[in-house]
Amino acid sequence: MKKILLILCCLIQNLGVFAQKTDTLVIHDDESRYLTNSYFLELEDPRNKILARDIIYNHNFHRINDQFPRLEYSKTITWLKFTLKNASRQSTVPITISRSVIDEFDVYFIDSNKTGPPRLRHLSAKDASNSSNLLTQSITLVEAPLEPDSSITLFARIKSNATTVIPIQINSADLFITRRGIENLINGAVMGMFAIMALYNLMLFIIVGDKNYLYYSIYIVFLSLTQGLQLGFGNNLFSGNLRLLNNYIIPLTRICFGYTLLWFAGNFLRFKQNVKKPFYKFYQFLYVLYALPLLATLYGYTDIAYSLITFAIFTTCLTLIMLVTILYTRGFNPAKFFIMGWGLFLIAILISICKNYGVVPYNYFTANIVVYSGLIELILFSVALADQINFYRRQNTESQLAALAIAKENERLITEQNISLENKVKDRTQELIQTNQSLSVTIDNLKSAQIQLVETEKMASLGLLTAGVAHEINNPINFVGANVSPLRLDMNELIELLGKFEIAANNPDKPELLIAAKEYKEKIDSDFLKEEIHILLNGIEDGANRTAEIVQSLRTFSRIDEPALTPTNINTAILNTLVILRSAIPYYIEVKPILNTLEPLNCYTGKINQALLNLINNSIQAIEAKKEHHKENITIYTHDFPDHITIEIMDTGIGMSNEVRQRIFEPFFTTKNVGEGTGLGLSIVFGIIEKHNGTIQVQSSPNIGSKFTVTLPKHLTNSEVSPFD
Repeated sequence: MKKILLILCCLIQNLGVFAQKTDTLVIHDDESRYLTNSYFLELEDPRNKILARDIIYNHNFHRINDQFPRLEYSKTITWLKFTLKNASRQSTVPITISRSVIDEFDVYFIDSNKTGPPRLRHLSAKDASNSSNLLTQSITLVEAPLEPDSSITLFARIKSNATTVIPIQINSADLFITRRGIENLINGAVMGMFAIMALYNLMLFIIVGDKNYLYYSIYIVFLSLTQGLQLGFGNNLFSGNLRLLNNYIIPLTRICFGYTLLWFAGNFLRFKQNVKKPFYKFYQFLYVLYALPLLATLYGYTDIAYSLITFAIFTTCLTLIMLVTILYTRGFNPAKFFIMGWGLFLIAILISICKNYGVVPYNYFTANIVVYSGLIELILFSVALADQINFYRRQNTESQLAALAIAKENERLITEQNISLENKVKDRTQELIQTNQSLSVTIDNLKSAQIQLVETEKMASLGLLTAGVAHEINNPINFVGANVSPLRLDMNELIELLGKFEIAANNPDKPELLIAAKEYKEKIDSDFLKEEIHILLNGIEDGANRTAEIVQSLRTFSRIDEPALTPTNINTAILNTLVILRSAIPYYIEVKPILNTLEPLNCYTGKINQALLNLINNSIQAIEAKKEHHKENITIYTHDFPDHITIEIMDTGIGMSNEVRQRIFEPFFTTKNVGEGTGLGLSIVFGIIEKHNGTIQVQSSPNIGSKFTVTLPKHLTNSEVSPFD
């Protein structure tokens, strides 16, 4: 039994070896053959972890069912292993990949001329020495050095982010040059036709002035760019940076082609006027659809971008066929050419997609069907353009004749109406002149009243300032005055004592004078006299300091009309305001400033002090309005934030109802009795805060109190605010 199992294992291993065996691809003179699945083994490397030096000993190569190698989203890098025999007379065998979006194509072969272990030699498509022939400029070419009647095993590494078939072609050197010359001639002719069509329609635009020709020329330009890159002309321009070409230039060009196709079709066929709103919205949605591959391309998701572009172009062609069919059923005859053109282009795209996914075999027809269908499409669109322009010209002529008849009738009616209107206008103008004169007088009176009220409010604030300053300055001055009289008496006694000692010093022969001076010194108690003088001087100094403090506080209020922003310490401004208001604060109100450290703030210093004065005085009056007072207080907080500061003023006053709170910043609104207030205090505060690009919020409840929160931005500049009137 063990012998049977051993034999079966050997058979399975041998079958695996035979299954991996491929045919040798033999190239004769004047022969060109594709590398199909019977000649190569494949090894997927989606994570790019396989190194070239390890590929010789990798036994994971396997055969595939597809005729050609194919790269897709889950397989962006693949290795191919195949054996090539040169049966031609040339010593090189060109290996090419054409009409595919290939980022990298590298070929390696085992170098048997060196001693030691086998090593791979690299034949890169980017090596200029291997692509000296100018006919190779639109393909990816590697020239394998292979002497006649010799064989070589090659390893090809291919990378692409696009789902595509890899048509690797093995050529004899003489046939390769001949075929490339013919293909370049055909490709040049195709691109020449695109260029002629674009220039011809651009010339028609210049002559006729119809923008449809301009839109068509732009569409042809991007179509020709797309097809030129499809033919491989971009490989020469970006031969040193194929990733830039494949990952950005090609997808962005195809996206622009889609946008120009939509732009040309929408303007040329006037979808906005000729199709219903739901269909037109779906047509507009196609613009958004192309934004998805655009974002995928910009963020580096190239594989997803190619799939989204294919889906977007397929959806665009299908939608345009549907919309143009609707126009054709409504009698728009030129639409039939667009149906044929976009229908043919849609079929070409479907065949190209099927070719890339291996559903349709790769050959010259399937490789070039999109290019040639684009040429046929341009011819059909040109015919449709001419027919459509004639159609619109007939419509324009008929509409112009109808418009001319209507215009003449309207002219007659307008002439009759003008005569009647002129008479009415004259009467109405006279009435308006009289009304305007009356309004001008009223406006002047209102402006005068407004100025008087604002000045009244300023005078009220000035009166509050004057009363506070007078009371505050009076206390230290009285203190100084009270100390002057005893200081004068002390100084007189001290001066008299000094005089007695001076007389005794001048008459040393009379000791009785010195004794009299010492007796006077004991009488006036000189030690007590010196101590009392120091006390009186300290009192005078304290009074002077308090007076200077009040004057310093008052200076900030003297800058109320300053024209520019200046750095100001808000905490200092609050303390100065409290100094001014100290005499106006009743004994039963406790003021608690809780001030966080703030950096200087750009503001109109005088205006901010005026606002603080009004807000704090408003809180004082709100507490005074209560019938009974228990533990009344006003708390002032400052807070620092990254881009602004806040000032919170909380009181235990009578509070406000919601109706009053919503109107307190209205000019002339007041809850006081007639003659007790102008109603402009909080309105002026609101205007000052608004001028500083700040905000003020109020929270209040009846019989509980109110809270005003002022927010001021940091780093305010003169260009960001308008000066005060």
